[in-house]
Amino acid sequence: MLRVGLTGGIACGKSTVGQRLQRRGAHYLSADQLAHELYAPGAVAYEGVVRTFGREILNHDGTVNRKSLAALAFPDRIDELNAIVHPAVVEAQNRWMSEVERDHPEGIAVVEAALLLEAGAGKHFDKVIVVTCDPACKAQRYASRTGLPLDAAQAEVKRRTAAQFSDAEKARRADYVIDNSGSLEGLEPKVESLWSELQASLRR
Repeated sequence: MLRVGLTGGIACGKSTVGQRLQRRGAHYLSADQLAHELYAPGAVAYEGVVRTFGREILNHDGTVNRKSLAALAFPDRIDELNAIVHPAVVEAQNRWMSEVERDHPEGIAVVEAALLLEAGAGKHFDKVIVVTCDPACKAQRYASRTGLPLDAAQAEVKRRTAAQFSDAEKARRADYVIDNSGSLEGLEPKVESLWSELQASLRR
């Protein structure tokens, strides 16, 4: 089985690339969604997150408000959040990949994680894909996704980006880089070419 890590900057389209690989036959896991599940009430990271960031991050029903948590964590306290959540996430994603390998030994498993490289998790993968896009594109996409005005989206993208490696640094550590600054139509042949290369790596 080929183990593939998928990462990139905020609003670069990591999930879009991951979903298109999944349509082509990849087994796909969002580590960020997994992290959110791990700090649900009663889950392994819940008490640590609440103890570290305070009960003001909670909704009325006791669940963690992801926006409130992000507002406190990015960028200055992201290391505190990662120290709580990342060990459990890495353990869970490695367990998932082992299960995929058991059931699909000739498969391609793709794990999407925003801070994959920053967490030092690249060593768990055979190949790493980095998705990039230009800063204006990031801000526009983030504004569309969140409903924020463009200037507020630009500020938030800058704030979150400060907690990550630069796109150039991510690309330097990648086996494959996809520039997703263009349209979805333009992305499609890039993903198709990438999928062919991943299949070729699996056969080698």
